[in-house]
Amino acid sequence: MVLEKMALVGDALSHVALPGLALGTVLHFNPYIGAFAFLFVTAIIIWQIQRTTKLSFEALVGAMFTLALALGIFMYGGELEALEEALFGDISQVTLMSTGVAAIVCVVAIVLTKIIYDKLVLVMISEDLAVSKGINVARTNLLYLFLVSVVVAIGIQIVGTLLVGFLVIVPAIAAKTLSTRMKRYALFSSVFGIISAAGGVLLWGFVEPILEFPGPMVVFVGIAIFVVSLIINWRLKLTS
Repeated sequence: MVLEKMALVGDALSHVALPGLALGTVLHFNPYIGAFAFLFVTAIIIWQIQRTTKLSFEALVGAMFTLALALGIFMYGGELEALEEALFGDISQVTLMSTGVAAIVCVVAIVLTKIIYDKLVLVMISEDLAVSKGINVARTNLLYLFLVSVVVAIGIQIVGTLLVGFLVIVPAIAAKTLSTRMKRYALFSSVFGIISAAGGVLLWGFVEPILEFPGPMVVFVGIAIFVVSLIINWRLKLTS
């Protein structure tokens, strides 16, 4: 999302999960399965509309984002506690099994990203060039949106729909500040994301009595990493 200059689109897309969370709560199944389903179905709808109408991706995400928020709030009705958990996350519901499943899904997502990595980079550089190389741009973009949906759905349980866009944006921009090569950028993005999530949760343990949700602490750690990356980048430019 950052490399395609659509960072805020990634943030807005994350809020589309709210109706899926509400559906899972109302029908008594895992709400994070519902979140992923809504995210991916919405991504397919946006992908198809964009292909046929040539409307900007940002405009379509904005329309679906506001619709999803309104629909999600409507579906939760008077269940304010459940709505609060959806918006800000509920780490108390994270179990050993759900953690294991999330880890397996993340590994699969990383493998799939590795498989399409070269094609995705070429599509980002030039779609016309990618087509000339025989790459199915539409299919590559669809798989990319699928992977974004998976990552967002996993992060929601910790930081909620309001802050999960952070995990898509901040580690990536911190990595971009320090990277000149794509492989280094991908590695740094992953490492910074892990440090932000793990460090934020650990710090939250010290302030839990006054802060109910870990999301803000995850964001604070990530922003600290970004600031440090800016300082390192600035120092490197001074010495070069």
